[in-house]
Amino acid sequence: MIRILSLLVLSIFSALSLAPANAAEPAKPAAPQLADTAPSRYVVVPGDTLWDISARFLQEPWRWPEIWRMNQAEIKNPHRIYPGDVVVLDHDASGKPYLRLDAKSGDSRQRSRIAGQIAGDSRQSPQIHEERLSDIIPPIPPNVIEPFIATPLFVEQNTLQSAPRIVATQEDRVFLGNGDTAYVEGADPTQDKWQVFRNGKPLYDPEFPSRVLGYEVFHLGSATQVRPGNPGVFEIDVAKQEIVSGDRLVPTTRPELTDYVPHAPEQTIDGRVVSVYGGIDVGGKLSIISINRGSASGLEIGHVLALERNRVVEQRDEDDRRRSIVIPALRFGLIFVFRIFDNVSYALVVQADGLVRVNDFVRTP
Repeated sequence: MIRILSLLVLSIFSALSLAPANAAEPAKPAAPQLADTAPSRYVVVPGDTLWDISARFLQEPWRWPEIWRMNQAEIKNPHRIYPGDVVVLDHDASGKPYLRLDAKSGDSRQRSRIAGQIAGDSRQSPQIHEERLSDIIPPIPPNVIEPFIATPLFVEQNTLQSAPRIVATQEDRVFLGNGDTAYVEGADPTQDKWQVFRNGKPLYDPEFPSRVLGYEVFHLGSATQVRPGNPGVFEIDVAKQEIVSGDRLVPTTRPELTDYVPHAPEQTIDGRVVSVYGGIDVGGKLSIISINRGSASGLEIGHVLALERNRVVEQRDEDDRRRSIVIPALRFGLIFVFRIFDNVSYALVVQADGLVRVNDFVRTP
């Protein structure tokens, strides 16, 4: 027995010594490829997005940080780009391409801004002011995602069940509108501004169909707490729909779309499309989708994921028996993550060669 064990151990060590030294190392991705029509210089114009600019230079726009030579800190707080800036495609000593901003374009933009201030008020001396955040080139089209940034249209499981609730309405009112009074239990007395919601359809995890990830909610309007208490007295500021007793309130927050550069996650992400916003099961480019991965999986704003679909075809063999053949996953699009919860994220479909469907895969590109 001892001799057998010795031979077994010896054979294992022999096999390990013969294995390639880099067998366990993951394959490194190839260097990002320039687009066939990549310009040597590009002047940024109003209406551009970082995705648009990236796509002008690269075949894979999400790999912008690699050719821009950003580190992780710069990805989360990149050099801001404004209309009038000039993006230059250059090459280093080894011939590798990289992108940079033409310093002169920034100086020119600054001089123009100062001149405009002087022309607007001759009494003021020239001053350098902070650029307005709205002038910064955004990662993706802000008008498309504005409703999802301004008001949360998703709440996680049990969020509304434990949220403050309207327990009574203004006398002689069944439905509340602008300026009406509501009485609310459980509200934080230090919070003035609130959003009013009602549960909508549940979002089920495609991987675990009985698991409810949360709810796409109906945003009914906004309210102000005018007198704290239990119940507290609230005034309805805006009623987009009829507000009734039993509706829930959530403190007003406005998460901003940061100026993250589009980039791929460093870790492996493998999730599913949960819903296509708008009550339908299919979408396309510029559709808003939710996916069953969030901050708990390492996702962050700015991450780009690939859309993939697995195909199964049915065939009959020589004995006329039916068999299923799984076709390798087909990549047909890309999404940009812009809003994150623990286990759910919202993303914009920035590229799609076909329809996006519930249950499609989302993976690290």
